[in-house]
Amino acid sequence: MSASTPASQTTGPDGEGSFPPDGEGPFPQDAGRPAPSPGEHTTPGSGAEPDTTAPADDFDKDTLPAPPGATSALLRSLLSPLRGRVVLATVLLLLQQAAVQGGPLLVAYAIDSGVPAVRVGDYGPLVAIGIGYLLCAGASGGFQYAFIVASARVNQDVLLDLRGRIFRHAQALSVDFHERYTSGRLISRSTTDVESLRELLSEGLQELITVILSFVYISAMLLWLDLSLGAVAVASFVPLYLLVRRYQRRAGPLFGKRSTAIASVIVKFAETMNGIRPVRAFRRERANEEEFGVLNRHHERANGDAMLEMARYVVGSRLVANTAVAGIVLWGAYRVTEDTLALGVLAAAVLYLRRLYDPIDRLGMFLNSYQSAAASLEKVAGLLAQTPSVPEPHPDRARTLPALASEHPGREVDFDGVRFAYRTGGEVLPRFDLTLPAGQTVAVVGSTGAGKSTLAKLLARFYDPTAGRVLLDGVDLRDLSNAELRRGVVMVTQEAFLFSGTVAENIAIGRPDATREDVVQAAKAIGAHDFIASLPDGYDTDVRKRGGRISAGQRQLVAFARALLADPAVLILDEATSSLDIPGERAVQRAMRTVLRGRTAVVIAHRLSTVEIADRVLVMEHGRVVEDGTPAELIAGSGSFADMHRAWRDSVVG
Repeated sequence: MSASTPASQTTGPDGEGSFPPDGEGPFPQDAGRPAPSPGEHTTPGSGAEPDTTAPADDFDKDTLPAPPGATSALLRSLLSPLRGRVVLATVLLLLQQAAVQGGPLLVAYAIDSGVPAVRVGDYGPLVAIGIGYLLCAGASGGFQYAFIVASARVNQDVLLDLRGRIFRHAQALSVDFHERYTSGRLISRSTTDVESLRELLSEGLQELITVILSFVYISAMLLWLDLSLGAVAVASFVPLYLLVRRYQRRAGPLFGKRSTAIASVIVKFAETMNGIRPVRAFRRERANEEEFGVLNRHHERANGDAMLEMARYVVGSRLVANTAVAGIVLWGAYRVTEDTLALGVLAAAVLYLRRLYDPIDRLGMFLNSYQSAAASLEKVAGLLAQTPSVPEPHPDRARTLPALASEHPGREVDFDGVRFAYRTGGEVLPRFDLTLPAGQTVAVVGSTGAGKSTLAKLLARFYDPTAGRVLLDGVDLRDLSNAELRRGVVMVTQEAFLFSGTVAENIAIGRPDATREDVVQAAKAIGAHDFIASLPDGYDTDVRKRGGRISAGQRQLVAFARALLADPAVLILDEATSSLDIPGERAVQRAMRTVLRGRTAVVIAHRLSTVEIADRVLVMEHGRVVEDGTPAELIAGSGSFADMHRAWRDSVVG
């Protein structure tokens, strides 16, 4: 029984079991905690180690913190397994550029050597130059094709790896993270932000390498052809460099805002579509349209600001490039008239200058892709840098559950000096001590905000306690691997979530290696076989999104069959019948008796009819157990449970 001292409790705005809006979700408090006793486990944020999770305002701003250099480290880790193919693609691009840049040099030789030779009847040099030009064009096309194929394979492998990392990491993060960071933002990270990286890899990097190679190669050729002409051409890159730096400084924040804005649009869209029934029921269409319009216009402005900055860069770079070309051509022409510069050299220089400055616009496209990808990668890196607040134990410290003491699957549960608080308020559970014997079914009742669902979430280890321990047969839950814990503890929630797929597949989630016979036996034991058999394809009927093809009561029966097939030692039922009608509730209650037989069970109950199946009832107020006994004992007493039962009975009779 609880041995707690009175303490004030602060719950979320929606009461117990509900959490604040996105960006203000629950996290253990950082302050006001007792120091851990020797040998006691510590959790992130407990004072024994720094809290590596993002504060609430970062979730609001969609700016998850990441360590310095996380973005570049992420990009390196994506490319390092592919370094061989990256080198091959780079070599192919080098060869392609060498072939391309040979053309103007051949033109210079044609003017200064080939044409004079033709005048004396020697066509050999001009023919050789023509054949050389054709070979350069053919080689350029061949190397370009090979580069595109090689780089495309690298790009797709990088994107495949990144999407897989985001999905795996999102699944590994704790429940509290997902209660604050909406699914719409995760979708934005794995779609819009990954798409930004795709554009950079497929187009931007080629443009960057092309510009760099062109600058190096053409600068060298111009300096070799004519030192003074080459020096002027190289010097003209100084204002272009300054334009690039200015664009980078101004565009970076703009693309960050654009990424956040599109994520907000996706969040609102996903939220509206997921809640389409209450939207239609309460005529929220116009209000949602107005809210979506505000977010959409914000994205439009953010995108427009980024494009406007891009336009300023393009106009400025073209002005500098065209001015430089005009000046160099005039100066070169004057030198030709003075016989200090060969005409072929001037022609080659002009061709090289155009090739030198033409990629400037493409460099702008690269910078556009780069800034967008950098902002997106920063957000992805911030997501991947988040660590689970409920981490798995180190393999050297991980323990297994002891052998069962009896033929029944139940195990003893012990809350030892447990305290817990959400970051959004005070302690939900002050010091809390409770022992649940193996095989006992315990119903937990109380008003909204009493701490019932928090108790269940700690037992399921969706959260770790601020202080104290939760033990399963004497083993701290933090010492159990996730696989070992989930084999021992299973939770069935109020809304039985079914995945798209067949009924049999949804039941087999409880034990993936189960045979069809095992699935059918579990359904029969629960009492779900008859309704499943009546479905169009029986156990192979697709229940569709969230199980929408069957009723709420039928979904709950499938969830119980899933739990029975999993054969856990401890079963948590969090208001599993509160959304059902009377016939559905009775059917589920019969199924509950089958599932709970011999197991340790915690039943969070709002309907007192559910309490009938319990061996023991706990009444909670302000995070403390204020009544503890069998249903009959508490009903016969004069406490709050007797009052609740009397009111419930009168309402049923009425």
